[in-house]
Amino acid sequence: MMKFEHVSMAVIIDALAGGRVSAAALIEGYLARIKAYDRAGPMLNAVRALNPDALTISGGFAGVKPSVGRPLAGVPILVKDNIATGDKQPTTAGSLALAAARAKHDATVVKLLRNAGAVILGKTNLTEFANMLAIDMPAGYSSLGGQVKNPYAPALMDDRGIPVVSPGGSSSGSAVAVAAGLCAASIGTETSGSLLYPASQNGLVTVKPTVGLISRAGILPISHSQDTAGPMTRSVRDAAILLNVLAAEDPLDPATQRQRRPADYTADLGIDAMKGARIGVPSDPADPLNDCYYGKLAPKWAKVMTEAIQVLEDLGALIVRASMPTAGWIGGPGINMAVLNRNPLSRNKGNPTGQPIVFIYELKRGLDLYLEEWITQTAVKTMADIVAFNAANAETAMRFGQDLFLAANATRGDLSEREYKSARAMDLLAARTRGMDAYMNQHKLDAVLFPGSTGCVIAAKAGYPSVMVPGGFISGIGDQDTPDYPLGVTFAGRAWSEHKLLRLAYAFEQAAHMRRPPPGLPTL
Repeated sequence: MMKFEHVSMAVIIDALAGGRVSAAALIEGYLARIKAYDRAGPMLNAVRALNPDALTISGGFAGVKPSVGRPLAGVPILVKDNIATGDKQPTTAGSLALAAARAKHDATVVKLLRNAGAVILGKTNLTEFANMLAIDMPAGYSSLGGQVKNPYAPALMDDRGIPVVSPGGSSSGSAVAVAAGLCAASIGTETSGSLLYPASQNGLVTVKPTVGLISRAGILPISHSQDTAGPMTRSVRDAAILLNVLAAEDPLDPATQRQRRPADYTADLGIDAMKGARIGVPSDPADPLNDCYYGKLAPKWAKVMTEAIQVLEDLGALIVRASMPTAGWIGGPGINMAVLNRNPLSRNKGNPTGQPIVFIYELKRGLDLYLEEWITQTAVKTMADIVAFNAANAETAMRFGQDLFLAANATRGDLSEREYKSARAMDLLAARTRGMDAYMNQHKLDAVLFPGSTGCVIAAKAGYPSVMVPGGFISGIGDQDTPDYPLGVTFAGRAWSEHKLLRLAYAFEQAAHMRRPPPGLPTL
């Protein structure tokens, strides 16, 4: 049998098409790795629940090969456990309050995956409620699923049982599962950083698409202004293949009605895409070579960024170093973050940007509607019910509190508050008009390069796309030594520019070859 665990999904599709592996053999192989490495051994804890029908479903693909109509026929995919699956699998968002909850229907992204032939292998763990329950909740922790570990340093935990090397969040399990070879690919979600951060920490490719490219129908919401789903893969081509399947108009999500996409995201992927491209690198005006302020943010990133920029230049890109005109990204100069983020609760020590006030207001309205329209087999019907359940089961459900939920539950829930409207308007002004649009127009850029997920905030607030690709490796957290772990680089751009960003990311990926599977997880 082929060694499938760390090859790209494109190779797996080719093997299925050529009859060199069967869907059932793939499912059995991934289940064996989940048993060996997720449930035992390093106990990565990436997978919250397995689909009990996955092996039976895979049997239905005997003799069926991937085709134009069903490009993912027999491909095992994991999805984040805030995405509705209308089958035997619960949809819980990692909450004890929703442990028994079932979805009435498949989310649109799940329906599209199934229609393309994918086998939904199971659901992945996540930061509870996609990191909107409590300010101090660590990435990858939930009261129902426990703590996800980074596969590059799974044994390194602090005295609270929290990984020293973060798995990233909130799509922690989706990222770790792909990095550890527990599935062919996975689907995560992002409101601000929840695809990019775990992809960076686990050496993966992801696409945080323009809001409206992928339907959010059936995905537990945080902020309709910023929420999206996206693929998590081991290669840029894999991400493009999944984007072909997932990018579709959906009457259940009005934001998709304005989408613009090419016929094929895999078209024109080549190393020559970087030739002549103008790539912006936000830099300190007082020190133009201090690219992306990594000297202030994390000196360990300097080598990765310097080498990444050299790769781009060797490929023929023109690097444009200039100050970013807004504080819409971590560490940038300009507009005070207190203007962009006036929520007094959101002073998270591990996240300088905190949770924006827009999220607090949009969460209650969106969650109440989701529970009413999508979820069944649970007594929990509203956000207030979840707050009450957590309070009544504080010892198990509230290890890190629920201060964000308390703040959201105290809002009117109808988005009529003046503070919400002004905060959203300021987000768009700072991140879009004075941020990405101004920066890219002024310097005639094709994309903006950021280290890790530092550019997530400005792109998320603007609703614009980002593509993450492995950039290199770093080590150490503060003064503590750690094994080497990945750091990605992000290409961000204008609305609906996913194809251009994928082409740029592909060129970098093919020249840099920076993905390296985690050690200690060998072929079984």
